[in-house]
Order: sequence, then C-alpha cells, then structure tokens
Amino acid sequence: MRLGVHINKFDHPQGSAGLGPELAAAGAAAEAAGVSWLSVMDHYFQMEHNGGAEAAMLECYTTLGYLAAHTSSVRLGVLVTGTTYRHPGLLAKIATTLDILSGGRATLGIGAAWYEREHQGLGVPFPPLSERFERLEETLRICLQMWDQDNNGPFEGKHYQLAETRCTPPPVSAPRPEIMIGGGGEKKTLRLVAQYGDACNLFGSSQAEVAHKLDVLRRHCDEAGRDYSRIRKTMIYVGASIRDGDIDAFVDDMAGYAKLGIETAIVAPEDAVAATWIESRCAPAARRLAELG
Repeated sequence: MRLGVHINKFDHPQGSAGLGPELAAAGAAAEAAGVSWLSVMDHYFQMEHNGGAEAAMLECYTTLGYLAAHTSSVRLGVLVTGTTYRHPGLLAKIATTLDILSGGRATLGIGAAWYEREHQGLGVPFPPLSERFERLEETLRICLQMWDQDNNGPFEGKHYQLAETRCTPPPVSAPRPEIMIGGGGEKKTLRLVAQYGDACNLFGSSQAEVAHKLDVLRRHCDEAGRDYSRIRKTMIYVGASIRDGDIDAFVDDMAGYAKLGIETAIVAPEDAVAATWIESRCAPAARRLAELG
C-alpha cells in the first residue's frame, strides 16, 4: 500500500506570499517521505467545512503546474475536477499540458460536481444532478477521443459538440493520462468507473462501507466486460489516528483496507503549513504502509 497527500487548505500564516514557498516545501517533503500521490481540490470557493468562501482557495491546475516544477516523481492530480467547471475540450488540453510538463505524472481526477454556492457566486451554470452526470460521461468520452491521436474528428453529444478533437502535442503518458473518477455513487459513478476509469477514489468511512462499494464496482465491471483488477483503488482516509500522530493505529487500520484491495490511502494535512505535517506524519506512515504490500 502507498500513501498519498491531499492539500486542501490555503490559509497560510504569512498570507498569500507564504503559499508558493510552502507548496514547494510540501512537494519536497512528500517526495522525501516516499509519498506517491499529491493532490489538491478543484473549487472556486473553499468548502464550508474548511471555512467557506471567506477562506483561501487556489485554482487547482495552476497549483499543480507549480508543484510539477518542484517535484520529480510524485504523481499529481485533482480530487476532483467538477465536470461543470471547464469545457471538456479545454479540460483535456489542461490535463495534457500538466502531463507533458510533469514528465507523464498527471492524473485526471473528475466527478459530477456538487458545490452549488461557488457556481452561483462566479456565475457558472449548475445544472441538475442528472444532467451533470450526462455531461460527465460526455466529458470522459471527449477526453478519450482527444487523447486518441488517430481520431481527431468531430464529437457530437447531447451537451457538447466539437468540430475537432485535436490535442497537439500529445500527452507523455502512454497510452494517455490516467483517469480517476471520484465518488461512491452505486448506480452512476461506479458504473462510469467500470466503463471509463483507470482508478477510483472512495470515501474511507469504514472498512465495511469500502468493501461494499468495491463489490458494487466489481459487479459493474462484470457487466461492462472490464477487468476489475486493472482499476487502481484509492481512498480518502478520514480517521483521526494520523492527525493525532498515532502511526501504529493508522497502519493497523490501513492493513484492513489493504486486504480489501485499496492500493493508495490519501490523507490531508490539518492546515496550510503542509510540509512540516508531511515530515512528521507521512514519512513514518509511508514506510510502514509499504510493508503491507
């Protein structure tokens, strides 16, 4: 099992001027600790439970581009891009650019979007949930077509129409960047994982719940004729043990998830001073998780 870090707070004690150096230090600390994944959120406004719109929030792909320049091995991604935030053709170009400039380390993390306040706040359309899922599936299809260098013709969907799906230069990753679909919705989200995803990201509320979600994903894979074992299973860990510095308890908990097939457990620093937290919490945890297999 491997350890990932998800940076989701940006209220640095030194204000905006402190964020660039802190993120660079966090990237260096993550690689020194043996962390395999580094992600940020895709939101216009900070989430309510992290302080709401009045709290700091950075644009995610600019942030990942900065992290790409300050790291060399850790995989970079977003947990997760809302399908409503960017036109699919533009999103594919952005993800491709990150992949190229990071040397093939980009993951396109994507989901159906949910934070209505930020859409209303910045004037971005927020369609009903059923339409957001339709747009999500079309976005996945558009990205895959744009990354197919032998198919740069038109795309005709219900919500999106592209005269060309040209993506030049192509991604560095072969055959294309990884697609991670976030969420545990059993009827739609996990079905999309089975059809289009290279990885899933689940909410680690309990081992029983994660086991259930993986069983649902396996059934969707069977129905789609997809090899379940080829999908990388990841989760956000929400327990208190690593925040409390109890690495033994954290590793014991992760051992159960590893038996379920979870390959990467992703944890979040408690505040915007991420580098110190990664050094104190993640370095010892990453070494221990690697021993779980």
